[in-house]
Formats: sequence, structure tokens, C-alpha cells
Amino acid sequence: MKAVGFYKSLPAGDPNSLVDVEIAKPEPKPRDLIVKVQAISVNPVDVKMRGRLAPAIDVPHVLGYDAVGIVESTGSDAKLFKPGDAVFYAGAIDRPGANSEFHAVDERIVGPAPKSLTPEQAAALPLTSLTAWELLFDRLRVPYGRMATGDAILIVNGAGGVGSILTQIARRLTGLTVIATASRPETERWCFYMGAHHVIDHRKPLDQGLREIGIPEVRYVAGLTASDLHRDAIVAALAPQGALAMIDDPESFDVTPFKRKSLSVHWELMFTRSLFGTADIEEQHKILSEVSSLVDAGVLRTTLREEMGRINAANLRRAHVAQESARSIGKTILSGF
Repeated sequence: MKAVGFYKSLPAGDPNSLVDVEIAKPEPKPRDLIVKVQAISVNPVDVKMRGRLAPAIDVPHVLGYDAVGIVESTGSDAKLFKPGDAVFYAGAIDRPGANSEFHAVDERIVGPAPKSLTPEQAAALPLTSLTAWELLFDRLRVPYGRMATGDAILIVNGAGGVGSILTQIARRLTGLTVIATASRPETERWCFYMGAHHVIDHRKPLDQGLREIGIPEVRYVAGLTASDLHRDAIVAALAPQGALAMIDDPESFDVTPFKRKSLSVHWELMFTRSLFGTADIEEQHKILSEVSSLVDAGVLRTTLREEMGRINAANLRRAHVAQESARSIGKTILSGF
């Protein structure tokens, strides 16, 4: 079957950083689905994994951690889906990714694709929705569906993939005042389009930006990028007994300054459940099912921003270059082989 992979970690612009390959079609494990892939999206994790994986010898590394497709067959113990079902999911980083014609994925981390979206529109959502949902409701423990809290959340980098859907979820499923950060007119407009109540400039100290909009402190901060650079401003911006949840990877992060205010610090990695086979791994199936229902009910919308054509090495290289530019907005999608 056709796939896009790599044998050696190279800069995204190098013609050999991602190449078109032919690999064997996967065989399902007992709880697996074999999915015929229709559309994929590109995330920061694709770029990180391309730079971290050891050189391949015979079988290339295949990335891809967002996919929409049709179930072709199921493993012996699969019970959540059947052949012909349309599904979407983010997959697992310890298994081959979805940049291939067919993909094997554990059904417990798969959801039914939204009926109201095209495959391209749906492919923008799985990884970022899972990340945002777990960050907000599992890590920060914001009450789901309680609409009168009086508290606020600051989302650092509101125009990125996670920020775009986190803004929507926080705005529409909680009572939080949603403050996003952006630094360009186009990203500011996107944040408001996603549902932010306020947008501040993250080129300035975050606590200063909050004071300028008349909200001197917030109960929650979502650190989606540059958390180490914003650390002191985050401490200043958080109300006593508030909480920070991060998804980025600073080389070091001293939490000592958080003690005086009794602030809590959390990390969110949506691959944790699949990596460790946690007892609650099926929560990701439930989250994606809920997200799908909310999309079909008109509560949440796609974060698709750009389509880059067919799934092939040349287009994926372009998508990786765009992801590495740190100027992308929403999600970038490829579809079809």
C-alpha cells in the first residue's frame, strides 16, 4: 500500500525528509480497526517525531496523528465499530501513523466521524480536541457544562490548533470568560471567530495584557507554547489557588515561584492513555464521540484553515515546513491518495 515515511531525520525542506513509499498493509490486533484513510492533518507532534525517531533500516517511519476514514475490517475482539463506519481519531505515537492508505488503530481511542462535516473538515479535530478536552476537564478540572462560574481562562496561542478548539470548548461548554493570546491581526481575528471573549498580545507580558482589559487575574492558564518564557507573567496573572496546564516541552521549568500562591501545575499529553494502556483508555472513544455529537449539533465547528492537496511526500513536506514556521493558524489538511 502507499504511504509517506522517512528513513532519517532531516530538515523539512530536504527532499528526503519525507518520501513516498510502498509498505505492507497492516494486520489488526484483537481490538484494532483497519481504516481506509480519507484525510489527515499535520500537528506539532509530527514535526517533533520526525526529529526524534532513530534512523530506519528496512521499514520507514510513518507519521500521522490525525485521521478520518472508513472501517474496512476489525480485529477479533472489536465491538465498538463495524466495517463501513466512518471514524476519526488521533492514533498512538508508539505505533505507525496514519500517513498511509490503510491504518491499524485501537478502537478504544476512535470516535464516530461527525456526519455534518466532510472528511477534510473532520480531520482537523481529533488530536486537538482530545488535548483540549483532557487539559480543560481532566487536568484543570473545570466543571463541564456549568455555565456560571465567574472565573476566567487565559489561552496562550489561541490561534494554533489546540488553542482554536480549546477556545470553542471553554466558551461553549463552561461558564469561563475566555481570553486568548495572539500577535497578528489575522490571528486576533481567528481567535474571536473561534469564540474568545478577549484577545491580548503575547508579545507583551501576559499580566500586563490582562490588566489592560480589566481582568487582573485568572483562575486558569493553558500554556500551549513558550510556557517557560511566560512563566513569571503566568505566576503574576494566576489568582491564588489557580492552575496552569501545559502541553509544550520547555527544556526546564522551575515551579518554585508557584508555591507562594498555592498554584498547581499540570502537563497534558493526549497520548498518555494509549502509551500506558491505562484502565480508562476508552475515555478517548467517549470524548471523540461527544465532540462528534457537539459538532453535529452546531456547538463546535471545524478548525480547518488550509488544504494542501493529496496525501503525498511533496505536500506533506510543505505542510511540515508550514508547521515549523510557527505562523500557522488552525489546522492544515491533506486528503486522498
